[in-house]
Amino acid sequence: MKTKQIIPQKSSEKVASFLNKNALHKRDFAEMIGVTLSYVYNLIDETVPFSTRGTTIERIATVMDIEPDEFAEYKIPQEPIFVDESVTMIKDYIKMNKHTIVSFLKTFPRKKRLEIVDILRGALPVPIDYKELQLIGKTLNIPKDDIFAMWEKRLKQVLESSGMNIFANSELVSAMFLCAKKYINDKA
Repeated sequence: MKTKQIIPQKSSEKVASFLNKNALHKRDFAEMIGVTLSYVYNLIDETVPFSTRGTTIERIATVMDIEPDEFAEYKIPQEPIFVDESVTMIKDYIKMNKHTIVSFLKTFPRKKRLEIVDILRGALPVPIDYKELQLIGKTLNIPKDDIFAMWEKRLKQVLESSGMNIFANSELVSAMFLCAKKYINDKA
């Protein structure tokens, strides 16, 4: 019995195939991964070598909803990448709502898409701006309580990183979040 040899697809071919399959314009893809349109054309035409820059490959993989190590050019970072549980929740809601990463990204203004890609790949934290989180939540039908919990966790991270001992100030922090929750519920 002969076994058929699997020939790995070149990275540039993989990207070109993804763009065709998803009817994604090269301009939109370039904006989503933070490169120029001419770079995407040159990448697909193979007039430039496929990027070895980790950030670019991770962004491409995030948009394509694959692991970066599916590209031969990707070098696995020495430091582990920690993905916040809020990002994991957002990714789960993307799947539950039967969105693709591309369709989810297209719900945002063009200038916002690269930031969302960086959030999804774990390079940026979820936004601290409640209105931005609310927009993500509305797009994905995330319950308001889950959005609030995500925002509360993120704000606590900011307070701690700014030097506040949230445990020593637990009563103040609790009162602050109770007040915020009341305000948000009254606005709804």
